[in-house]
Amino acid sequence: MIGQNDEVKPVDPRLLKYARSSRGFLVLAILVGMGIAVVVVIQARLLSDVIVNLTTGSASWADVAPTVIALACVFLLRALLNWFAETTAFRSAALAKRELRAAAGAAVLRGGHYGPAGTRPGEMAALLSRGIDGLDAYYARYLPQLVLAVIVPLTILGVVLGADVLSAVILAVTIPLIPLFLALIGMYTQSRVDRQWKVLGQLSGHFLDLVSGLPTLKAFGRAKAQERAIRGIGEEYRSSTMGVLRISFLSSLALELLATVSVALVAVSIGFRLAGGQMEYSTALFVLLLAPEAYLPLRMVGQQFHAAAEGMGAAEQIFALIESAPRTFVDQAMVVGDVRELTVHEVSVSFGEQQALAPISFSAHAGQITALAGPSGAGKSTLLAVIMGLLQPTSGRVSLLTDHRVDQATVSREAWLREIGWVPQFPRLVSASLRPQISLREAVTLGAPAASDDAVWNCLTQAGVVDEFAVDTAGLDRMISVDGSGLSIGQSQRLALARAMIREPRILILDEPTAALDAKSESAVVQALQRAARQGAIVLVVAHRQAMLAIADQVIRVPGRVQ
Repeated sequence: MIGQNDEVKPVDPRLLKYARSSRGFLVLAILVGMGIAVVVVIQARLLSDVIVNLTTGSASWADVAPTVIALACVFLLRALLNWFAETTAFRSAALAKRELRAAAGAAVLRGGHYGPAGTRPGEMAALLSRGIDGLDAYYARYLPQLVLAVIVPLTILGVVLGADVLSAVILAVTIPLIPLFLALIGMYTQSRVDRQWKVLGQLSGHFLDLVSGLPTLKAFGRAKAQERAIRGIGEEYRSSTMGVLRISFLSSLALELLATVSVALVAVSIGFRLAGGQMEYSTALFVLLLAPEAYLPLRMVGQQFHAAAEGMGAAEQIFALIESAPRTFVDQAMVVGDVRELTVHEVSVSFGEQQALAPISFSAHAGQITALAGPSGAGKSTLLAVIMGLLQPTSGRVSLLTDHRVDQATVSREAWLREIGWVPQFPRLVSASLRPQISLREAVTLGAPAASDDAVWNCLTQAGVVDEFAVDTAGLDRMISVDGSGLSIGQSQRLALARAMIREPRILILDEPTAALDAKSESAVVQALQRAARQGAIVLVVAHRQAMLAIADQVIRVPGRVQ
């Protein structure tokens, strides 16, 4: 899960930072809240005047008709203010969600393959969809009610203080009890909501892995076992969700009971003094009508808190995701001069408490082939990701020797990647013709400027695959599908090699380039690597097969991880 920080505050300042539309909404909510508070007081005054005049016989229906009309207008105005507040809240929620989703999506993509998108795709999908959508209740219900819970009780308390001091004292003592109970309930609910999100993330990730691997599971008869596993996680999610709902209902009952008892204290106090002739009837009724209105916003906050709890829990993870610091640079230096040496010094990588790569040091020289060997899971692919600048090491550093020593931490990722040609173990193709497949920037992650047809044919020749495409009458216009239909694994691998070599990289990195190739394709790749080394490139290759190890000028053993 994304690291948890402090609990989400009622109005988290990060919300105003990453969802700028929230600022105008909060200002508008405060203004509407002040308007509602004034309307509540006017409503109580008009209603108490009508009741007192009619019940005491001091006025007829005709006499109070203007007041009744004014009271009806006040009711209508209050309804309009509530409608306007809710409509504005939903619109603001839509804008804020769009801004947060864009910021969170950018943070996910910024992390690349080794970030949350690559390591926890199911959890990130749930967070960016249902998690952000959960903020609807926070914006449209909880936040406006929170504003009213501050403005309305304070306004009523000030009005009651001018009418009856004892009732004001009772209100002043009992009103803070509701926020206190809310805080206690919130602290207890937070852990339950966090657990609910954790289980949902596990369920999403497990389901995504199951769908992607379903053909393999079906082929080996393991689909039923996974069905039982998903059923177990689903049951755990159901249990955690019901636990949150149980807390919601019980806490709402407690808040309703507390508000009812508080209003009863005010009513009993007024009743005794009214019976003893110590208080005027009009004042007593006015205060009695205002007392429930003082507690109503606080009770509604308690109800809306649980509706917004899921969104607030997701917001904490969204903020942590957005604030996950990108790699920073001392400057934006370029790599200038001929690259003579790549140095890895005491580089290690850990994800939490799990070590993915034990500390390792070595140097790879221009004009030589350096092979990385070691047991599966030792961290060879992780080491390549660090060397390419796609993953930050936990310790150690990577540097290049040109005219001077260039530390990776001082160079922008874009400038660093321009020096590198990359051939993954399972290269990805695009749905395009052969020409842009090799030469266009849009075709690959590391990219290259558009190259001439002669340059494309030359790179296909160097990769040992030119004869297999030259006989095609379509030539460079031959269409290739995204799944590589019609191509062998060896052809796809050598296309990726040609794609890397057209950039004329000073560092050529390959991850097990011959793992799935036949002897002929392997020989073509070996010759291409030897040719790149003779031209002065630093060739760094993860190798298991003897043919690759045999041509290496040096073999670096990557140690297994320390458990």
